[in-house]
Amino acid sequence: MNEMALKYGCNPNQKPARVFMKEGELPFQVLNGKPGYINLMDALNSWQLVRELREATGLPAAASFKHVSPAGAAVAVPLSETLQQIYFVEGVELTPMATAYIRARGADRMSSYGDFAALSDECDAATALYLSREVSDGVIAPSYSPEALEILKKKRKGNYLVLAMDPAYEPAAIETKDIFGITLEQGHNNIKLDASLLQNIPTQNKEIPEAAVRDLLISLITLKYTQSNSVCYAKDGQAIGIGAGQQSRVHCTRLAGNKADVWFLRQNPKVLNLPFKKDIRRPDRDNAIDVYISEFSDDVLRDGAWQQVFTERPEPLTAEEKKEWLTHLTDVSLGSDAFFPFGDNIERAVRSGVRYVAQAGGSIRDDNVIETCDRYGVAMALTGVRLFHH
Repeated sequence: MNEMALKYGCNPNQKPARVFMKEGELPFQVLNGKPGYINLMDALNSWQLVRELREATGLPAAASFKHVSPAGAAVAVPLSETLQQIYFVEGVELTPMATAYIRARGADRMSSYGDFAALSDECDAATALYLSREVSDGVIAPSYSPEALEILKKKRKGNYLVLAMDPAYEPAAIETKDIFGITLEQGHNNIKLDASLLQNIPTQNKEIPEAAVRDLLISLITLKYTQSNSVCYAKDGQAIGIGAGQQSRVHCTRLAGNKADVWFLRQNPKVLNLPFKKDIRRPDRDNAIDVYISEFSDDVLRDGAWQQVFTERPEPLTAEEKKEWLTHLTDVSLGSDAFFPFGDNIERAVRSGVRYVAQAGGSIRDDNVIETCDRYGVAMALTGVRLFHH
């Protein structure tokens, strides 16, 4: 099949809509559900991301996509007991593929609500079981075990979108895009991102350990499929904060850094021991945790809003406690899709534990950025590669 009708485009008024190949057959099969326009944009971008992560790291990879940018991306690094607790997977079977997706979704659970999931390897029963309990619109993978497919076909009253991607498919060398009836053409962005890009280290600290190399590659490959401007913080095999689509790079750095901070604050003992009611839904619990971390105050306590989700009145996590806890966030890697024009990006990144940076370089103020890195002992690689994505 080389053509498929879609319900509508980005919005219900955008009709007709279809997906088609100018030459050859569509490289994916619909195993369940009916794809929408945005579903396919998420699926095809996220598939490229996980395929490249798999190739670069040798580990099963996963992504959680929303509105054509990743909310999270990760590879199959084993989960600590604390991460199992903050990702709500204690006692869950943790296969490598399931672990990668749990990490990807756990980076920013609020943004991953209603996501499109991408898996680099076959979707096994453990991954399908985890997907079945989360709010998600669909999944793309190269294949599915019979048990996994049976589980996913029952999700969303039988309407969950399941796509099988041909892993051998390669796009044409030239791609086109129509805007306002005008066609733009460019070469497909097939640049390979690997450790060879991290050799030019102009900072005084030139040590980038193996784990940081892996995390920098995760950052850069994630950024390759994130709407620009974009910045990505990564640690322990996963993105922990992604700032996408900002006009100012320092705003990307702040947005992604704030997400990284929330990810780490979720591991604070006060958050781990919040007295949730037994019947609270996972999305409500996620929202309550974010509110507790960012906005919980005496006013919230006085209003009694806590009674909707907690069995007893919790103590607020004070600004001083947050600041002290974040001093323990260390060895974070940071990727940027283009050069940093000012050292203020590094100043903000260091506050979220960044010690390793990969960016394109080429700014007239590279010296200032290098000097700022040296002030904090940050090792920075200049890749010479820009990764804008629109």
